[in-house]
Amino acid sequence: MKKVILMLAFVTVTVTNGNAQYTTDNRETLSFGLKLGANYSNVYDSDNEDFVADSKFGFAAGAFVAIPFGTFIGIQPEVLYSQKGFKSSGTYFGSSYEMTRTTDFIDVPLLFAVKPIEQVTVLFGPQFSYLLKQKDEFTGGNINSIQQQEFDNDDITKNIMGLTGGVDINVDKLVFGLRTGWDIKTNEGDGNSSTPRYKNMWHQLTMGYKF
Repeated sequence: MKKVILMLAFVTVTVTNGNAQYTTDNRETLSFGLKLGANYSNVYDSDNEDFVADSKFGFAAGAFVAIPFGTFIGIQPEVLYSQKGFKSSGTYFGSSYEMTRTTDFIDVPLLFAVKPIEQVTVLFGPQFSYLLKQKDEFTGGNINSIQQQEFDNDDITKNIMGLTGGVDINVDKLVFGLRTGWDIKTNEGDGNSSTPRYKNMWHQLTMGYKF
């Protein structure tokens, strides 16, 4: 009888511990992670509804920190190297042309996080983007041209402010992220701001790993 009781106790403890490990909730755990993925971006002209451009793919990678404020809410600041831009084509003086613009940014999203369940995190908040480089490639007729500009961003108050949001799917230490975002205004660095005529908009898909 004692052996049966001991056996039942052993099985009960084992199953209980197994279930506890299986249901461990990490929503209140501070975590750091790295992510890698791609943007699918375009621009739109806020002054001209007839402006049409094609979307292009770009590279995205960076780091994030998930800071909990209890089980269900938190914040998630991130720093990303993010390529955006667009493609366009048409006819110029009877010759067809193609133009591709690639813009390299450092994006800093400051995201509010809602965590209804451990596997899902809903994120939304402002993003500040710092332009590092712009590359224009033009092909048309007998012309093949590449122009490239690099920008100095010592003043952190000079940036493009946007909004971004989406969802992270958490599978153990892996994080699959889907975001969308768009520019709102340009901060000039002197306390003034303006609405940019050409605004970036993008969709972003990433895979990350939490430590």
